[in-house]
Amino acid sequence: MVSGLLLGAVACDPRVVTIWDGFRAWLRGRGLEFDYLLYSNYERQVADLVSGRIDVAWNSPLAWVRASRLAAAAGVTLTPVTMRDTDCDLRSLIVVRADSPVQSLADLRGRIVATGAVDSPQATLLPLSLLRSAGLRPGAEASPGDGADVWVRRFDIGVGLHGDHVGGEREAARALFAADPADRVDAACMIDSSLLLFAREGTVRSGSVRVVAQTQPYDHCTMTAGPAVTEAAACKLKNLLRGMDYADPSLRPLLDMEGLRQWRPPRVSGYAQLERAVDEAGFYDARGEILAGGYRP
Repeated sequence: MVSGLLLGAVACDPRVVTIWDGFRAWLRGRGLEFDYLLYSNYERQVADLVSGRIDVAWNSPLAWVRASRLAAAAGVTLTPVTMRDTDCDLRSLIVVRADSPVQSLADLRGRIVATGAVDSPQATLLPLSLLRSAGLRPGAEASPGDGADVWVRRFDIGVGLHGDHVGGEREAARALFAADPADRVDAACMIDSSLLLFAREGTVRSGSVRVVAQTQPYDHCTMTAGPAVTEAAACKLKNLLRGMDYADPSLRPLLDMEGLRQWRPPRVSGYAQLERAVDEAGFYDARGEILAGGYRP
C-alpha cells in the first residue's frame, strides 16, 4: 500500500461529486489510498497545490499556467500526471450569424464581440488573443473612448471556474440572435465542442452561424502532482488512471460524465498559446500573481 493521496477538484457541476466518489472507490479497490477535496474556484486550488496542502490537482489549462508560475517562483516542482483524450488539440472559434457581412477578423473592426467569463481560456483569453494577432485591439464595451478597435461584451457566468461552466459561452451565442438589436452582438467566442453542444441543445440552430476565425490547436485540462506527493504515489495514480478501460461497465458511466474514453500521457507544449494570451491580457504576472482588474473568484 502506497501513501495516501489527496486530490483537489473544482466543483463546477454537481456531477463532480458523483465522478470522484466513483473514482475514489475504484482507486481504493486497487490499493491506492485516495481521497478528494472540492474547491469553489481554481485560484485557491492552485495555491494549495503549490503550498503542499493537497497532493494532486485536476487543473484547468489556466490553472496549469498559474500553478507552473507560482511553483517556479517558490522553487518547487510540479509534475503533470495525465490528461483526457478529449483535452488534446482543441480550438476556440469566433463565429458570426450566417447572414452576417463579416467575412474576416478585419471586418470586426468597430463591431461588438461577445465572450465568456473573464477567466475563460477558451471563450475569452484565447479568442481575444486571436483578435490581437489580426491587429485589432479589444476593449470593454462600457469604455467606448479607450481607442479600442473591437468592443467586448463579456458574460461573467461562473467566474473562478476558468470556463468549465459554459454558461458565459452560451449567453454569448444567444446574444448573436437577441430579439432586441440593442442586445445583439456581431460575433461570439466559444470552444469548438461548445458550438456542437449548443447546436444539439438548440441554443444555436444548425446552419445559423459560421466560423470566421479559429485558433491554432491547444490542450485543455491536466492532472498535476504537487511538491507534497511522493513519487511512488503519483506513479501509482498515473498507472491506475491510464489503465481504466472504457469497456468496463462499472467505469463507463463515470468516464462519460468526466468526458473521456481514455486517460493519456500529459503534455505541456499545448499551453504555449494560452501563456501568450495570459501575458497579452495581463491576467497573471510572471510569478503567477493575479493582475486582472476586477477578477474576484
